[in-house]
Amino acid sequence: MSASAGRGFDASYETRRGFRRVFVTLLRALGSTAALVAVYYLLPLDRSSIGVVIGILALGLLALVGLVAFQVRAIMRAAYPALRAVGALATSVPLFLLLFAGTYFVMGTISAGTFSQPMTRTDALYFTVTVFSTVGFGDITAVTEAARVLVTGQMIAGIAILGLGVRIIVDAVKRGQQRQPMQAGDAAPDAD
Repeated sequence: MSASAGRGFDASYETRRGFRRVFVTLLRALGSTAALVAVYYLLPLDRSSIGVVIGILALGLLALVGLVAFQVRAIMRAAYPALRAVGALATSVPLFLLLFAGTYFVMGTISAGTFSQPMTRTDALYFTVTVFSTVGFGDITAVTEAARVLVTGQMIAGIAILGLGVRIIVDAVKRGQQRQPMQAGDAAPDAD
């Protein structure tokens, strides 16, 4: 075999390995999102009180901050920081949305007048996504003051996630990529 044929084989192998990494990352992202959505639909939220749900929301948001901090460190250490960042966003953003959707669902279950229409879990998730995406079709609106305060909190947190959170993750990817040339002579980096 000639030297050029060997290089072609190596390039082809590396290309397939790269596609495989992207495919596995996308599968993990899809799997984590599907698992979070399944948990959202399976949790017995209709038997909760508003105090319990607000407590769960607060703890969930604190856990989300911890998760993002952990993910940022993992991104900076990863062999493929951009792929790790995709996985991080695929877990963090759905978790954020589902925490609020669960809270809206419970609020709507406890008091039917909290929103402009009764809220099913799907309606609550839809409403949460429209608020997060700033589309706000207006078909479901917060009616009570408590619901409006919570929706306002989601809007502010959503802006923070989009602005600050994405910035932190992008910076982590850059730092991870900058570390790679320095580690080229060191031990093999993480698999992700």
